[in-house]
Amino acid sequence: MSIWNLQHNTFKHGIHPPEHKDETSGLPIRQFSFAPLIILPVVQHIGAPSEIIVREGQEVVRGQLLAKAGGYVSVPLHAPISGKIRKIANVPTISGKMVPGIYLEAFPYSSQEIMDGTPIELETASPEEILQGVQDAGIVGLGGAAFPTHVKLKVPEGKNCDILMLNGIECEPYLTTDHRVMLEQADDIFMGIRYLLKATGAKEAIIGIEANKQDAADHLQSQLPGDVPVSVKVVPVKYPQGSEKMLITSVLDKEVPSGGLPIDVGVVVVNVATAAEIGRLLPRGRGIQERVVTITGPGVKKKGNYLIPVGTPLRYVLDEVGVDENISEVYMGGPMMGVAVSNLDISIVKGTSGILVFTEKEAKGKQKIYPCIKCGACVDACPLSLNPSKLGILAKFEAYDKMAEEFNLMDCFECGSCSYVCPSHIPLVQYFRLSKSIVRKRKTAQKTT
Repeated sequence: MSIWNLQHNTFKHGIHPPEHKDETSGLPIRQFSFAPLIILPVVQHIGAPSEIIVREGQEVVRGQLLAKAGGYVSVPLHAPISGKIRKIANVPTISGKMVPGIYLEAFPYSSQEIMDGTPIELETASPEEILQGVQDAGIVGLGGAAFPTHVKLKVPEGKNCDILMLNGIECEPYLTTDHRVMLEQADDIFMGIRYLLKATGAKEAIIGIEANKQDAADHLQSQLPGDVPVSVKVVPVKYPQGSEKMLITSVLDKEVPSGGLPIDVGVVVVNVATAAEIGRLLPRGRGIQERVVTITGPGVKKKGNYLIPVGTPLRYVLDEVGVDENISEVYMGGPMMGVAVSNLDISIVKGTSGILVFTEKEAKGKQKIYPCIKCGACVDACPLSLNPSKLGILAKFEAYDKMAEEFNLMDCFECGSCSYVCPSHIPLVQYFRLSKSIVRKRKTAQKTT
């Protein structure tokens, strides 16, 4: 299959924030040290929390099941290290909420070998068995959304998946985890694609990559297996092209309808790192215990891409890589869609793609918010052609139902482009995030009454 470039095909609008990727894009993935204490919240994904099945004082080995899936839209949790369950109690999370969790104390002299389970044989497994294997492995979207992957892969009745899209865009500034995975884990990606094609029934796979990762595109092209219908497509750099709807528009020139999903246009989109985990874990019957995280920013001394056990405390991570004394802000994820951290006692979870540290010099601090001047910059930036200015005004007056019903609030995926370009410093994306949560709560309340 050939590699080709889309010189002009891309989605409408969008922005071009500084990339800040050069400091880590060339750094290979390194194993991070094992923390003496791992803290595992059972809420690590969208959907029902995992249900703890171990007890305090129990000794566990790396890869052992600690918590089972709490329902269909849920995944299990596996031991990232061999050790002893110190206690089961509430743990802090990035949302500020305390949730049930497991405190796992590492065995100090353990080799930390990973326990294998029952493999999912590609040749003989049915699509349903592959989906079950993906759920049993605890795999969620590693691009940041952390949606249970087996649910996304299940093609609804009456729909067909024609194309499997691998998302290697990684348009968030600073983050380079997917870039390194594509350069270093090509075999796992292609094995994952084999499982994914069989699970979804897709006829072909396309790996979408932005032009600033041409080395990754060239590497995957050179490694393309002859038995897999897969191609590599390079698209121009633009934020937020990593959104699956934007990626589909750029690569396939198809538009996912308002309120719809990629499967409505015959596509299933999976992050490249997620595909690599499927290709690595299913043949061995393992569960996910670690993930690649970019640790960078002006306040970090040992920048890099690290393979970090899930549950590693953020405070331990920062101590290991070293940070400046005058750090001002820490983000989990990228600067556009990530979340500012208010508590360093939270842990790395499955959806953690990056840790960014800024000093007082780079941090914006609290900016004064001015009235909207109706400049239209947010309208020009919005990749979904929404009207952020109007939505922001409605949010101010708490007209949440009107926002959803007349101005398509729920289509917003909170990319932050509108806030980025606003000359009045209006935190539009924060308004929309709050408004969407209120709309969801009202709908839930209506269903239960």
